[in-house]
Amino acid sequence: MARRLFCATRALLLHVPAPAPALAPSPASSAAAAEAAASLLPLLPCKRRKKLLKKLNSPRVAPIEPEAARRVPALDAVLDRDTAFRFLHRARSFLASLPPPHRIPLSEAGKLYRELGFPRGRKVARSAGRHPLLFHLPVVDSVRHLALTPFVRSLLEEERRIHDELLPSRVRAVRKLLMLTAHRRVPLAKLHHCRAVLGLPDDFRDRVRDFPDDFRVVVDPTDGRHVLELVRWDPALAVSALERDFVVDERRVRRTFRFAVPHRRLMPLDAEDADRLDAATTFPLVSPYTNGALLKPWTPEAEKYRVGVVHEFLSLTVEKRAMIHHIAEFKEEFGLTRHMYESLQKQNRAFYLAGTEMNWALFLRDAYDENGVLKEKDPLVLFNEKLQRFACMTNMGSGEAMVDAAGFD
Repeated sequence: MARRLFCATRALLLHVPAPAPALAPSPASSAAAAEAAASLLPLLPCKRRKKLLKKLNSPRVAPIEPEAARRVPALDAVLDRDTAFRFLHRARSFLASLPPPHRIPLSEAGKLYRELGFPRGRKVARSAGRHPLLFHLPVVDSVRHLALTPFVRSLLEEERRIHDELLPSRVRAVRKLLMLTAHRRVPLAKLHHCRAVLGLPDDFRDRVRDFPDDFRVVVDPTDGRHVLELVRWDPALAVSALERDFVVDERRVRRTFRFAVPHRRLMPLDAEDADRLDAATTFPLVSPYTNGALLKPWTPEAEKYRVGVVHEFLSLTVEKRAMIHHIAEFKEEFGLTRHMYESLQKQNRAFYLAGTEMNWALFLRDAYDENGVLKEKDPLVLFNEKLQRFACMTNMGSGEAMVDAAGFD
């Protein structure tokens, strides 16, 4: 039966049990804040009303999903949680990349608002003060520094151990990613940019040389960039997540995608006939591991291929979601077009678009439950959730109690 939907099938299902969700702050939804601001428009003077209306219509604020009825607040809250913990993850990653004792002068840290993830024009000490269990401001030679606490440094050892244990599965994911590309090669800089989304360690660019049977690092003669190439094609890996899901639940996969056929109103079709017509053009789907260059552009087959590639890329991420700039990093390698946004909007059963018009994220709907909790959590996701629980503690007494419960000195 699977051959009716895909060009090739192999079933290999990896199941990771999902533990209890992590505690996280619940900031007000950005969409709700925009709606609250819009409700004040009739109460403002004309000049201030125009100024506020201009801000609300800005791509920085306007939601990517204009219809409020189609929004999923639980998934929108996931992005709000990322915003609340942006400083935590970026500052921890930046300081961890520094040599021990993992600190930087506060005057220099104030200039690195992009690298550390705090708002431009704000004081970095204010952001660090929100997480006293994780960051502190020691004075070294009469100079204040931003540094990681000894407790966080002990957590870094646990994170390194998790990366070491997951390295074989990460190598497998990168191999599948290279098999999705047109020429089986990706610049290492792009992988480094998306390392957090794919769950790769910070030193993955150095570790790839430990796998000569899978990867080869070459220098691109045109621009001098280091490029990661696939050494060998593995047919066992050329199986998409949709193909594996089809073996388990064929009916759900059939309901996931719909490539509708446009027809005029004069064509008398009831709902059942319209579904049959759409099914005839939707299936068979095109495997993302086929050669997309052989497909004619602007055809239903080419659109199926591009949608399938994006779906498979999201399935390779640790949280089954990615920001648009992460997907755009591989635009050339995946053969994506400018019309990809419209294609993704049509498949609202498979994807959910959250965020603003300028910076939006793409979710795999089936990977999350009705509460916006990831169904199958990667060990690295569980570690980040634990770190977020520690970050929420502003009382040092409760922090010491949780440290003792976690087994740290």
